[in-house]
Amino acid sequence: MKLNILAFAAHPDDVELSCSGTILKHIKLGYKVGIIDLTSGELGTRGTADIRSLESKEASSVMGIHVRENLQMKDGFFRNDEDHQRILIKAIRKYQPDIVLCNAITDRHIDHGRGAQLESDACFLSGLSKIETFDDAGVLQEAWRPKSVYHYIQDHFIVPDLLVDISEEWEHKLKTISCFKSQFYDPHSIEPLTPIATKEFMEFLPARALNFGRIIGVRYAEGFTVIKGIGVNDLTKLI
Repeated sequence: MKLNILAFAAHPDDVELSCSGTILKHIKLGYKVGIIDLTSGELGTRGTADIRSLESKEASSVMGIHVRENLQMKDGFFRNDEDHQRILIKAIRKYQPDIVLCNAITDRHIDHGRGAQLESDACFLSGLSKIETFDDAGVLQEAWRPKSVYHYIQDHFIVPDLLVDISEEWEHKLKTISCFKSQFYDPHSIEPLTPIATKEFMEFLPARALNFGRIIGVRYAEGFTVIKGIGVNDLTKLI
């Protein structure tokens, strides 16, 4: 299946928290969107890998995405090296996305910045024909480089280069986030508190979206950064 947009995430729930509104918006516009999680989040303080797998399946259904895979890399210990890059190159060539969404370029969790660099490097390397990869049937894959690579913004504040209006998608986004019941605030939970399992974090999410929305004159927005400059053909189409 060729995808219009492919979102990478170091952990299940990275995408839901950071750019699910953008994904929901583009699915409504008729685009094919998929998610690839690098790890199962097995080192997370709360929940288990099995629980998070079930939660990610539920969130995928709520979003209506077209495909989701988990590459089963080691949470906390994957590296931006040739072995891991080749795994991502194979996935990029499999789905041939026009746009790739990647983890934040720097963040509180070390996997996010490292994942961002791994994902971005793989997007470039995927376009080099002399790097050979084979699909599951043993067929040589075609080289493929996405047209655009955007990094979503996660816990740490980063000045966005691009903002997407998700005002109409906000409530739907909250439903996708709520699928990860093991990870977020639950007053009845007996598991240890984490930075994202507090009541304050659930208040932070709309505050961040409102802040980004205010910049472009809408209610809620999600922010992205880019390495390659953004080009437009018609200035009148911008918000």
